[in-house]
Amino acid sequence: MTDILLVLNTGSSSVKFRIFGAAADLPLLADGRVTGIGTAPVFTVKGETPRELPQDLTQKQALQYVLDWIDAADDGRHVVAAGHRIVHGGGVFCAPVLLTPEVLDRLDGFVPLAPLHQPHNLAAVRALAEIYPGLKQIGCFDTAFHAGHDAVADCFALPEKLREEGVRRYGFHGLSYEGTAHFLAQEGKIPPRVVVAHLGNGASLCAMKNGKSIDTTMGMTALDGLPMGTRCGALDPGVLIYLLRTGMSPDALEEMLYHDAGLKALSGGVSDMKALLEDGGEKAVFAVDYFTRKVTQYIAMMAASLGGLDLLVFTGGIGENAAPVRRAVTEGLAFLKPFDVRVVGADEERVIARHILEFLSQEQEKS
Repeated sequence: MTDILLVLNTGSSSVKFRIFGAAADLPLLADGRVTGIGTAPVFTVKGETPRELPQDLTQKQALQYVLDWIDAADDGRHVVAAGHRIVHGGGVFCAPVLLTPEVLDRLDGFVPLAPLHQPHNLAAVRALAEIYPGLKQIGCFDTAFHAGHDAVADCFALPEKLREEGVRRYGFHGLSYEGTAHFLAQEGKIPPRVVVAHLGNGASLCAMKNGKSIDTTMGMTALDGLPMGTRCGALDPGVLIYLLRTGMSPDALEEMLYHDAGLKALSGGVSDMKALLEDGGEKAVFAVDYFTRKVTQYIAMMAASLGGLDLLVFTGGIGENAAPVRRAVTEGLAFLKPFDVRVVGADEERVIARHILEFLSQEQEKS
């Protein structure tokens, strides 16, 4: 019997999973996903032929399909725990936690702060609990890596009452940043002043001092900072007041800011960076130029928080694969003193698996 760890990253239309052996080196045993939930679901595992699934497949049924696939392998594997990427832990959850019903109820309170992700993250936990009662489920938070910021980094210049209610900056993509810090540490000493650019459909930056986050570009929600695939990035708050006063409803405003802004809005409908770089048309070029300028400006901001820059790391789908973006950004930062540039593959799933293993080890020690 081989103990395995199931790592899940669930969204509105997908269930991504990886299976790791429950050993110190965390061998990757399987990497798969169910995509197209709600439209044309497909089950894919690396090394196997994709399989079409019923059109009316739900997220819970997708999870059941993943578990059935694991059982059908009939290779003596036993799932001992599952780990979930949970986007928002607020100021409450700053470390991995066992996902009890009480914890889930508290995490429901952060849904308005991460409406694109949080509801689906939590729905998957509850669905898995129904399918697999008694299975330990561990929540790992994208906000946790930024929990040690000082008040100046996390504060909004708003009335004290609002700040006390939790209206503040939290930051996201923490699992990606934690993975990058771990990778650099494994290679040797982490340079004291590192900016990591997690650039993908969601995009942000993290200023790391001696491997710890001291500043980041995303704020209370995952809308702030850099422009993204369909999200606006930093925006004059007066624009929102104007739109609300001229008749746009809060729901319509939220829909636009999360789903119809960013590269999609600038290019006239295309949110994928690869497609924009291949297009070469006027709107596509403008969208790419806008993105690279904002990334460059915000990296300089992160460098200011660090007092300089020793290493710039690119990660995420755009960061790893879009060489023209990396080149434009790096050239735009030539005014800074010389710094090294690295590309590091994002591996949030391995970070989660490592946390599950640590959790199980601590439980064993207590018993």
